[in-house]
Amino acid sequence: MKEVFLNHTINFIAANQNDLTEEDKEKLAYGLEGIYLTITKMIVIFLIAFLLGFLKEFIISLVLFNIIRFPGFGFHASKSIVCLISSTILILGIPYLFSNIEIPLSIKIILCVVSIITFIIFAPADTHKRPLTNKKKRTIRKVCTCLLALIYSAAVIIFNNYEISNLFLAALMIEAILVSPIMYLLFGESYNNYKKV
Repeated sequence: MKEVFLNHTINFIAANQNDLTEEDKEKLAYGLEGIYLTITKMIVIFLIAFLLGFLKEFIISLVLFNIIRFPGFGFHASKSIVCLISSTILILGIPYLFSNIEIPLSIKIILCVVSIITFIIFAPADTHKRPLTNKKKRTIRKVCTCLLALIYSAAVIIFNNYEISNLFLAALMIEAILVSPIMYLLFGESYNNYKKV
């Protein structure tokens, strides 16, 4: 299915662009493959969330996660099946679990502190394909990630008796897992790639 989508789309664009080089086609194929994999992965995860009756909460946790993910970066799976499985477990599983269990405020505070320390030590976490070589940008991203972590932690505590508290906590925990070396080691991906460029 993926190959059919890529071939038809590239052929359509090539037919309407006379000056498309082979290098342009390769870049186009790479970008289209990323779009295809992202859309198909999200359809599967949204469908699971819908079947669990967790769609609204999932969308909120996804938005919260992506806000802190933007400056913090983090692990990206190199294989689409690994991406699908890890995304389903982390991005859907953790918020679903947190929404269905009662977490004492003391445990929430401990998890927030652990997350903030993780961001101070490890954020932002780059990838092999996107090493963060600019030291100033890395520093800005670290500060932004830590500030967002403090805001999220405050929201966790302030909204303690509401479900939104657990969704903030879930987003915080997911990103803390993804910036730490654990996921990189688990899946054999290189870490601190900016040091190798």
